[in-house]
Amino acid sequence: IWPAQIHDCKAAIRWLRAHAGEYNLDPDRIAVMGSSAGGHLVAMLGVSNGVEDLAGDLGPDTDQPSGVTCVVDLFGPTDLLSMNDYPSRIDHDAPNSPESLLIGGAIQEHPDNARAASPLSYVTKDDAPILIIHGTDDPLVPFNQSERFLAALKEADVESYLIPVEGGQHGGFNNREIDRRISVFLDRELRGGTGEISTESVKAGKRGEN
Repeated sequence: IWPAQIHDCKAAIRWLRAHAGEYNLDPDRIAVMGSSAGGHLVAMLGVSNGVEDLAGDLGPDTDQPSGVTCVVDLFGPTDLLSMNDYPSRIDHDAPNSPESLLIGGAIQEHPDNARAASPLSYVTKDDAPILIIHGTDDPLVPFNQSERFLAALKEADVESYLIPVEGGQHGGFNNREIDRRISVFLDRELRGGTGEISTESVKAGKRGEN
């Protein structure tokens, strides 16, 4: 039950920092990327640095910070209470939906818990830069989840980008342009690159295409 999942993620980040010297890592340049439920978790990592309730106390490295340098969020849920406001194959408000199981009860019956598990709830001006990629025809996590997240990030003056994938479903986009833009974003945030990040929509390729 939430927030066990983000406690795991933050413990992993702390471990990486504590052992950075052993693995020749730069503890000040850590990017995270995830899709769907993983997108939800990396988005939460990007917006919750300093939120004590989400830090947890797992592992021996609690003296290490758990913030990240930048985030690539691929079609992750961001506002659990609004997921049923848009077309989806899933009844997100049902007691057995993925989101309800995450928080331990039907989300509309536990709005405080649902908000506590929503990245949108934690957006502030100090958040990590975030690149969001989402298929416009996603049948599981509505595209509007990423639109709402981007709007909140922009309002808080967080460096943030949304790349819509036209006709894209829940992943499987098959378009190398998406990989290229992710690389440009990571190069900018981790290595001081100067490449421009285009937020023009890209088209989803057919299976087997690249």
